[in-house]
Amino acid sequence: MKLLGLIGGMSWESSAEYYRLINQGVRDRAGPSASARCLLWSFDFSEIEALQMAGEWQRATDLLIDAARRLEASGCTALMICTNTMHKLADAVQGAVGVPLLHIADPAAAKARQLGCRTIGLLGTAFTLEQTFYRDRLAAAGLDVVVPPAEDRLEVHRIIYEELIAGIISEPSRAAYRAIAVRLAEQGAEAIILGCTEIGLLLKDGDCSIPLLDTTALHAEAAVDYLLAP
Repeated sequence: MKLLGLIGGMSWESSAEYYRLINQGVRDRAGPSASARCLLWSFDFSEIEALQMAGEWQRATDLLIDAARRLEASGCTALMICTNTMHKLADAVQGAVGVPLLHIADPAAAKARQLGCRTIGLLGTAFTLEQTFYRDRLAAAGLDVVVPPAEDRLEVHRIIYEELIAGIISEPSRAAYRAIAVRLAEQGAEAIILGCTEIGLLLKDGDCSIPLLDTTALHAEAAVDYLLAP
């Protein structure tokens, strides 16, 4: 089995889901005693969050590149950034290492196409929704992307940073997300990408009349595909 490097801790709530899902996937496919060969670099998210809020993306890039290089030097043959927002830095990280970076948006786009969807709703942090790095990746895969209006974007972002990264799962917030998902469907979305790795802790299949594409689960599945491929 190959050795996969996970750049996580952003937040550890979703990184724990990555570890569980990847190992569960390997066990399901390779046998009851099998588990994933992986190394996890786990950041102190308070440091990363401060850089995000201050707009100090170059410093954040330097930190992720350092983590990626250390994982590569430890023998990892591929890397994953276990968060959607920090894929803003994915091209820089990929350019700094000699092993592939498995991009989080790619399996979500592939799943949307598999479902026959052309117009996709997107939920995530304000960085993911309001900047172009993520939507451009989806557009390059042939998808039209719709995002919530400003007021809904603020609420999605607030719940992520005030609740989900702290492991707080509340029914009022679940109801708010469900309502925002309904409005995305009304905007023409045929499915919704949960473009923050913590959102899958709150929204589940059945919470919306259209499919919800959980990037954490889909990215983890791509990791299993990589680890077990010949």
